[in-house]
Amino acid sequence: MINAIRNKIIHNSFMNFLLKLFAFVLIVIILDFSIGTVLKHYYFKQYSGYEFRTMYAMEETTADLLIFGSSKANHQYYPAIFENRLKLTYYNVGRDGTSIFYSYAILKSILKRYSPKMIILDITREFGKNQESYDRLSMLLPYYEKHPEIRSIIELKSKYEKLKLLSKIYPYNSLIFSIIAGNSEFNEERHRNINGYIPLFKELNPKSLIHSTPLHYDLDSVKIKIYESFIKDCIKSNIKLYIVISPDYINLEYNDTANIVAEKIAQKYNVKCFDFYRDTSLVNHAKYFADNSHLNDNGAKVFSKLVVDKIAQDYQKNNKSEN
Repeated sequence: MINAIRNKIIHNSFMNFLLKLFAFVLIVIILDFSIGTVLKHYYFKQYSGYEFRTMYAMEETTADLLIFGSSKANHQYYPAIFENRLKLTYYNVGRDGTSIFYSYAILKSILKRYSPKMIILDITREFGKNQESYDRLSMLLPYYEKHPEIRSIIELKSKYEKLKLLSKIYPYNSLIFSIIAGNSEFNEERHRNINGYIPLFKELNPKSLIHSTPLHYDLDSVKIKIYESFIKDCIKSNIKLYIVISPDYINLEYNDTANIVAEKIAQKYNVKCFDFYRDTSLVNHAKYFADNSHLNDNGAKVFSKLVVDKIAQDYQKNNKSEN
């Protein structure tokens, strides 16, 4: 009798625990869904800032000429020079702190909608192996659900991404402050851009630079493979692609390994690669740089003219060979 009572108490306690656990899990699911839905709503309502520009690049732009890459692309390709000389509409889809993973995801989303006439991909020092490039794929998480074409790229972030993405909050939990800013007028003023191009106006003080020795680093075979896929997708879509290696302020006496690999792969697919890494028009001219790695607005104008001249020469050469 005593054992039966004890067993009933244990059974009732266990059932009570299960009910509480079920209620807790249900509350967590409801909160996750509700908060995630709100964050998603405001994420896709943004009208300024980096997140807005990613959204615009993936879902809205129909420009003839697109500039791809990271911060060098974002700050160094002056729109009017390309538009006036090439007679093409322009949009810069570059984004600070990104890698070839981001560029390829943007390309795949764009190619679902249309094929631009020309793409310039800034690929300077791109293939170094580092975890940060994978971690920063978090900026693409909001697009996992509605853009299946980029899921394989997002899943490079970690082997647990599919599981994590069962949560509705997870895609936005590192973007909350960006979402708030992107829905504010202050952010619109702070992130003024010209067709995606964001100018830098400060001038480098060369005395503040620390001259470093050559960097030795491992190359990431996954990045190299994605770069090759980027080239092949452009060729398949009949897009005129140019690879550009842009300069740093300091004129280094050695060739960067990643730049050499990028150039060789471009040659393999008969894609023009313009190497400005040591261009004397810009290198060691502090007035053209905002910092060691990025041209300022004046430098961007000089650099953009050099790039357009190369493209124009390539056009003329191709026309002569066709005739």
